[in-house]
Amino acid sequence: MTVTAPISTTRTIDLPSGLTLTVQEYGENTDGTGVLMLHGGAGPRSMAGFAAAMSQHAYVVVPTHPGFDGTPRPESFDSVADLASSYLDLIDSLGLTGVLVAGSSVGGWIAAETGLRDNHGRITALVLLGSTGIEPEPPLEIANPANLGPVATSELAFFKPELRPDFAAFSDEQKAAMAANQRTLAVYAGDPFCYDPKLRGRLHRVTVPVLVLAGEQDGIVPVGYERALAGSFPRATFRSVAEAGHFPHIEQPGAVFGAIGDFVDTEVKPES
Repeated sequence: MTVTAPISTTRTIDLPSGLTLTVQEYGENTDGTGVLMLHGGAGPRSMAGFAAAMSQHAYVVVPTHPGFDGTPRPESFDSVADLASSYLDLIDSLGLTGVLVAGSSVGGWIAAETGLRDNHGRITALVLLGSTGIEPEPPLEIANPANLGPVATSELAFFKPELRPDFAAFSDEQKAAMAANQRTLAVYAGDPFCYDPKLRGRLHRVTVPVLVLAGEQDGIVPVGYERALAGSFPRATFRSVAEAGHFPHIEQPGAVFGAIGDFVDTEVKPES
């Protein structure tokens, strides 16, 4: 997919809770609608291409979870619930009234939690990509990068070998930044890793339409897990993406945008 260079800016926003967020914005907020993109353990760079392409159609905001990429994280700010509540504050602070929330991996879990907590009715739909959040039913399990190491994690995460990072070429600074991000992920993902045993029983309260996208070759979060996640929502659409691992929006952007377009046309704005 060829995309013209978007106009993007990075700034910090002070929320009513006192938290300061670093956000990257693509395009302009002109009508109160937009897309909130939530990254997973791979950090905000894993959403950059997705955000740039989506900005051809909408205003896009990509916050950096506090603690990632060297941003400050208050000691007491340590859960997915904290992130979800803060991103709802962000939506209010930006004056958005119609928001599609798209989350990758643990970002999908955060997105689901925003759907549960949206008492202002700002969110119109959720898009979950290789999402975590619910307890896996054996023999399914969520792979923990801390146990696998970066090379094995990369092999499980990407179907296309050419997209796997060359960690041997990383500078000491890059290695340190990656390790710091993984420590921050561990704080938010908790123990058990990357799920809340009680979440599945609450998802029936998410009333907006949900699109669950799963890479067919995802070795981090199995396709069967994503099917079960979709089945936990009352208004969910499940789509698998061929020749893609844990980041279908990176490996198969055309298929992902096609699925999102169909979802918006049929489930989010069927009257348009």
